Amino acid sequence: MPRRIRILLIGAACVVLLGGAAGEATASALGVLEAAVLGVVEGITEYLPISSTGHLILAQRALGIPASAEANGFAICIQAGAIAAVLLLYRQRVGSMTRGLLGRDPEGKRLAFAVVTAFVPAAVVGLAFHDTIQEHLFGLWPVVAAWFVGGVAILLAARFRSGDRAPTATLASLTPRMALLIGLAQCLALWPGTSRSLVTIVGGVLVGLSLSAALEFSFLLGLVTLGAATAYEALDRGAAMLEAFGAAPLVVGFLTATVSAALAVKWLVAWITQHGLTVFGWYRIALAAAVAALLLLGVL
Repeated sequence: MPRRIRILLIGAACVVLLGGAAGEATASALGVLEAAVLGVVEGITEYLPISSTGHLILAQRALGIPASAEANGFAICIQAGAIAAVLLLYRQRVGSMTRGLLGRDPEGKRLAFAVVTAFVPAAVVGLAFHDTIQEHLFGLWPVVAAWFVGGVAILLAARFRSGDRAPTATLASLTPRMALLIGLAQCLALWPGTSRSLVTIVGGVLVGLSLSAALEFSFLLGLVTLGAATAYEALDRGAAMLEAFGAAPLVVGFLTATVSAALAVKWLVAWITQHGLTVFGWYRIALAAAVAALLLLGVL
């Protein structure tokens, strides 16, 4: 396996385990060092189809950060760094969509409408079940289950797009119906560990988009979805997070997430275009098995 993929796929898991010893001494607080680790984990995993939320829950456990509403909110709020990375890398496409909303770019307007259409289902379901998800699904066993199921889904999707059956539609041919179906698929990602990137990329492929087009639409949809989730958590728990952790960890988490997400996105586009999704499926299955074993042994 190429060196770069070993670094990106295994790096996040290594980082959270290496941080475990340091976390034990400061289990009652989230400091700058822990925030930097979480920011790197968030940035690397947000747009890879391996679940940033699942990796962040694992990282928090390994770092000795107690489970709390504030810790969960911190993990969501540093997604702002991943948003900033995509805004920078896809500024021309975002600019086209912005001009479209102002009536100056028909293609940008159509794509912006598709993104909003895809966003609505998860927004409705997320608001309706937010407290239930926070209470029951933010744990390692639910994440392990989602990792495994998602890995199997990737391998099945890879078979679907093989050979002559590979979809070829571009973003220019994305219809409102296709966007809505991708949005419905995104609702599955409300289960931590599933991966928003995974379900939107696979959803895009299943409705007929080429893999590269599905990948780009996933990034653009993420701007709205992650932005809304981040804003909601900041308004709902921002004061509590500042009181619990202070401003410095939030700033450090944001900056490290921005840099690592930008690097991960550039690599991901190149990798998936050439090699597809299969390696991420095997990674998820292997990680699910490893974490399940550690849980059963009482290590985590």
